[in-house]
Amino acid sequence: MGLFSAKAPASGRLPVFSFAMLFGVAITIAIGNAGMQSLLPAIGRELGLADTMVSAIFALSAIMMVVMTPFWAVRSDRVGRKPMLLVGLAGFAVSMTIWGIVIMFGARQIIAPMVTFVLLLFGRGIMGVFMAALAPAQQAYVAERTEADVRTQAISALAGAFGFGMIFGPLVAPLLVFPVVGLAGPLFIFAAFGLVVLVLVVRWLPETWPPPGFKPKDPNAAETPKAAPIVFDARVRGFMVACLLVSACQVGLTQAVGFLVIDELKVTPAEALGPIGIAMTASAIATVAAQWGLVPLLKMNPRQLLRWGAVMAALGAAMVAFTPAFWAIVVGFAVFSLGVAFLRPGYSAGASLAVGLSDQARTAGAIMSISGGVFILGPVFMALYGVLHAAPFVLAAVLMAALLLYALVDPALKRAGVTAQA
Repeated sequence: MGLFSAKAPASGRLPVFSFAMLFGVAITIAIGNAGMQSLLPAIGRELGLADTMVSAIFALSAIMMVVMTPFWAVRSDRVGRKPMLLVGLAGFAVSMTIWGIVIMFGARQIIAPMVTFVLLLFGRGIMGVFMAALAPAQQAYVAERTEADVRTQAISALAGAFGFGMIFGPLVAPLLVFPVVGLAGPLFIFAAFGLVVLVLVVRWLPETWPPPGFKPKDPNAAETPKAAPIVFDARVRGFMVACLLVSACQVGLTQAVGFLVIDELKVTPAEALGPIGIAMTASAIATVAAQWGLVPLLKMNPRQLLRWGAVMAALGAAMVAFTPAFWAIVVGFAVFSLGVAFLRPGYSAGASLAVGLSDQARTAGAIMSISGGVFILGPVFMALYGVLHAAPFVLAAVLMAALLLYALVDPALKRAGVTAQA
């Protein structure tokens, strides 16, 4: 039986139109974030900001995501998933607009570099606060409308939307650098698309709340003790560790690779936009090939995804670290991204399958919180890069090798996807 159904899910298949709406949200966010990340090295150096300052901007949004994700996850259990999608899209559009305005004025030296830095922190902080509502709502929406036997494929297909967006972000971003607004041009366009998708979700995404089978916890019930954070739950703790290691490495290498291209090719930031786009696009193509091609084709369960993904991610990071050439950066980063594309649905679907419907939003929220929170470690990777260009990639290779060993011995990861919570 197929993954999607044409109508309401009477047999545990996600309605295709609902998936199309979620896909639109995911690809819009992915294009915007990937496009912005491909421009960051050029933006930082044009504005006179240190590499670690650029990374620190993302650390603030990470803190906001860590703080706000549990709040939005609880809210989504009360009011539904669709309102949370709208909150996230609105935050994305506002943040991108602020960044566009600040970059436009900062590049013309109308505002001082330190003021520019503070305003960029503010804009990114808004994104962290409100975009924290997106991932818990998306994953819970999918989990509540799919049976266990197809949930890994459904979550992987949705994750593939991010990879698809990451292909186009670095490709289109340089084309949107207009003479008047300069590097701010892509950010204004991304904000506009965010608003368009918001309107479409308001009009077209179906949701009847609560969905069939959903049993919300009563926080006011005297006999119900306050639930411990889901990250410490034995059912999902191993998946949270995997999420932490994978997300930290992906954040660190994605931030470092643009600077590595500039320094390896010895070109100006503007001249590096094309080569950086090539590296980012190769990474995104590998991601889509895995999540839309290999994962459904091979029908791998979360246990297999975690093991094979760790192997590929370690090999890709090592290739970039020990082969200092542009072609090796492109190929190695693509192999690393292929591994991450296996790992993400591995720990996301594995955690989803390990818990019941009432814990889906909390589990997805915890994964989102960790994925966003690791941006705090971005400055650490960039500080290592300042000492030795290969250092962040060596660290990632070591951490992914450690994850492979962990996946082989941790009880929850050893049975991931083999047994599932009803």
